[in-house]
Amino acid sequence: MSDQPKPVSLTEEQRSALQAICRRRKVDALVWKRARAFLLLDEGEDARTVCRILDIGPTVLTEWKLAFAGTGLSFFGLKDYSQRQGHLFAAQETALTEHFTNNPASSADEVCAYILAEYGQSYCTSGAVKLMHRLGFVYKKPQSLPAQADEAKQEAFIAYYEALMTGLGDDEMVMFSDAVHPTHQSRPAHGWFPKDQKTAIKANSGRKRLNIQGALDLGTFQFTFVEAEKINAQTTQQMLEKLERNNPTMTTIHVFLDNARYHHAKILQPWLSNSKRKIKLHFLPTYAPHLNPIERLWGVMHKWVTHNQHYATFNQFTEAILDFFRKTLPDKWQNFRDTVTDNFRVVSFKDYKIVSSQVV
Repeated sequence: MSDQPKPVSLTEEQRSALQAICRRRKVDALVWKRARAFLLLDEGEDARTVCRILDIGPTVLTEWKLAFAGTGLSFFGLKDYSQRQGHLFAAQETALTEHFTNNPASSADEVCAYILAEYGQSYCTSGAVKLMHRLGFVYKKPQSLPAQADEAKQEAFIAYYEALMTGLGDDEMVMFSDAVHPTHQSRPAHGWFPKDQKTAIKANSGRKRLNIQGALDLGTFQFTFVEAEKINAQTTQQMLEKLERNNPTMTTIHVFLDNARYHHAKILQPWLSNSKRKIKLHFLPTYAPHLNPIERLWGVMHKWVTHNQHYATFNQFTEAILDFFRKTLPDKWQNFRDTVTDNFRVVSFKDYKIVSSQVV
């Protein structure tokens, strides 16, 4: 048998892939039989012997060989190699991958329509989903990045912050400040629910919101905040005064905050310029909210308090939010420290494929 040419010659990659299929504990019987057939042919077994071992007809084996020649390993991912379900050749799949890399599809139905129009092959929705997964696509939302983000300013800020932390004295502390405005409204969120059970959450008709301005110490998770009807320069000063009162042993309290107009208000300047002030303000680069860790705390708060939660009254909603900051955060802060961190990174458009609008 070794003197005769092999009916099929597999590459090392193909051989390894088919061997892996045959070793799986759970695999479709037809897929296993196809993989085993080509491994036997690659070992030098003749077609008649392979058909006898696997109990298949010679015509079936011939069809398999033709399909494999056209589609390669992708042939083994098809449970039903028929015109009804449709299949694409390797070159077509490569072109399809390039097309949807440059022109993202918004739905599986759009994928089906494109394949039908371009290649004349009919795919059902589930088949298109499987095809896209196999080609390396996942269904997700693009990350929203500020169009005006400045990489150089981000890098400079991170270097400045790291230098400050390196030289921080025992009588100095660092706080990150921001305002949050949770609205009295139910927030549906993903969760595990019984498959056959219709699941819903009651919605609130009101639009009242809570206004909180706070500051967070990443080292101890000390959270200082004020609640007000409106966030402005006065509430900023109130919060900063509270920081000084709560930390009498500190000589300097470094506060990082964004460039909201009220943070730069003229009425704040006399208070800030007083020689007795412990507060020293540091401003984040514009359009860089990812450099303020307290933004992540707001996300944790919503996940903990508002996601899939219904509060019948605004007072109940307010109590739940304030209870998180007054009780949950001090008691369970170690559960949140891996999420709310100063593990900063520079947001660069070079790291992303930017989805742009198409002009029709």
